Amino acid sequence: MKEQKSIEKKYYRYFDMVMSVFVTVLIVSNIASAAKVIDWGVSLGGMQLAFDAGTLLFPISYVFGDVLTEVYGYKNSRRVIWMGFACLALSVVFFWLIGLMPGEASWSSYAGQDAYNKILGGMSSGGIAIASLTAYLIGEFSNSFVLSKMKILTQGKWLWTRTIGSTLVGEAVDSIFFVLIATFLGVFPWEIFVTLVITNYIFKVSIEVIMTPFTYWVVNKLKQLENEDFYDFGINYNPFTAH
Repeated sequence: MKEQKSIEKKYYRYFDMVMSVFVTVLIVSNIASAAKVIDWGVSLGGMQLAFDAGTLLFPISYVFGDVLTEVYGYKNSRRVIWMGFACLALSVVFFWLIGLMPGEASWSSYAGQDAYNKILGGMSSGGIAIASLTAYLIGEFSNSFVLSKMKILTQGKWLWTRTIGSTLVGEAVDSIFFVLIATFLGVFPWEIFVTLVITNYIFKVSIEVIMTPFTYWVVNKLKQLENEDFYDFGINYNPFTAH
């Protein structure tokens, strides 16, 4: 316990930087998800592979989530996940408040309230907000938990098994819950439910795999610079506790 406390009080030079990138990517990807559904004209087994635009960026938050857990441990990662949740919730509130305010006359002529409601307003709509916040929490905590446990089981070896393995679980949970809740609340039509889930999952996992060399470089660099390589022995994995 004494050793654990001394680690908790340690100052990390780059922790805040990693957290800032994580939160920024999270918020931007959720705005993109509400703004546009992309179709590259590609199909798999006759199924159209359309996906929300946030799919292109959101997996990067999982990369940085892996970095946080691998270098700084589950407890620090848990703090960042809740910080991301708070910032995402705050952005939802701001978009909702902006949508309530009256638009200037010239703005209404070339853009208008309807355009705002359909695009940026979607970020604060009940469906997207609830789906994003719920899926984010469940997915990120699943990802962090799996990586933390796998690090102990593999004794810190084979980093790629942890980053990809945790992503396979976290992104599956995130994709299913996000699309399911958003579709149930009327954001997406049920006709593209399976397409969105499968496409989201394939893209997110693929990006994680592609970025594995980058993840290796960042993890190894941070471990060297921070003089830290945290193992989560005997910690409380409850996401709702501060201990």
